Amino acid sequence: MTLPRPVRAEAGEPVDVTMTVNGTEVSLSLPARVTLADALRDHLGLTGTHLGCEHGVCGMCTVLVDGSAARACLLFACQLDGADIVTVEGLGRPDDLHPLQEAFGSHHALQCGFCTPGFLLSSYDLLAHKPDVAEEDLPVELSGVLCRCTGYRNILSAVSEVAGAHRDGIPEPRNCGHHVLMGHTAAKPGAKSAPEPVGVEEIELPQGDPTFTVEVTQELTASPEKTWAVLDDIDLVAACLPGAEITEHLGDDRYRGQARVSVGPIRLSFAGLAQVTERDAEAHRLRVIGQGEDVGGGRTQAVILLVAEETGAGTRLRATAQVYLTGRIAQFGRALAGDVSRRMFEQFAAAVEETAVSGVRTTARKPPGALALLAATLAAKAREWGRRLRRAEHNPPTHPKGTQR
Repeated sequence: MTLPRPVRAEAGEPVDVTMTVNGTEVSLSLPARVTLADALRDHLGLTGTHLGCEHGVCGMCTVLVDGSAARACLLFACQLDGADIVTVEGLGRPDDLHPLQEAFGSHHALQCGFCTPGFLLSSYDLLAHKPDVAEEDLPVELSGVLCRCTGYRNILSAVSEVAGAHRDGIPEPRNCGHHVLMGHTAAKPGAKSAPEPVGVEEIELPQGDPTFTVEVTQELTASPEKTWAVLDDIDLVAACLPGAEITEHLGDDRYRGQARVSVGPIRLSFAGLAQVTERDAEAHRLRVIGQGEDVGGGRTQAVILLVAEETGAGTRLRATAQVYLTGRIAQFGRALAGDVSRRMFEQFAAAVEETAVSGVRTTARKPPGALALLAATLAAKAREWGRRLRRAEHNPPTHPKGTQR
């Protein structure tokens, strides 16, 4: 690891820094006091780097800096200009795990999982620099990371297995390349200026897998033609999408707009661009790409496909969205963000139907809040339990001969 560069700046003064994170070059403008751990989590959405003691003792925040393990809570991000960072997200993919990740799973070495990223990267650093490490030395070599579940025996077994299988060198990280890390000016408290709007006229879609994909199908009573009449009007589409608004037509099916999202105490307001990239009136098919940036450092990009299919009773509206999240909004978690998006599309479909049937512009309700999501989740659970009870009543379990109930 190269020595961090010296920086002279006031605590809240933004400092430009360019780093390569998991193979993707990012440029940030951060207050000097922002640590590498906070930059990764809050500004790039890489929440796999965990924070424990924030004093460099517990090892939860361990990442690779220029190929060597380092405590992300003890490094200021502005000192790492030109550095190469690898986090646990870069180690492997869900469909292509690194051998260390495979071994941790097979040896039940995950426990609660909080220390796992630190152990994985500390283990990688150990086996990369000392592939012939003796099994009896592992407890001391890995003592820099603490497991609150005291699952050390299984962790050591996992690392020992990988060490034995790769004496000639541990395989390189498998998920380093161009990803969704877009890098941008941050505007945390203390920053002197707000970020510039992203891509004045251009929409840049990231490579790699989306943060999550949402698929919603809604049955509408309106005919496909009436439904398509709504989808074919971008202003009506925006009005039907909760929290969205078109503010300017830029020509060539490009639009400037804004969107608001609220989940409990977190309220985000995105300003950005949208572009219709496919408009097939015959197939009733509309494809839109968009990107937006929140003043708090969140960024979202999406590819949305809307298809109105004819059914005997009306229209089946199918909405598919591939969503990429970075920054603060990425901390929602995939499940919660997916639920919010799903609920928004359900409200969107209801507004589309109302507009198509009445012929009057209908504005969707506000985005779902935390209570609405909780109520919707509980209602869905109640419906599922009801269906299970009804199925059990109509299809009682059978018992083999000779057994008693």
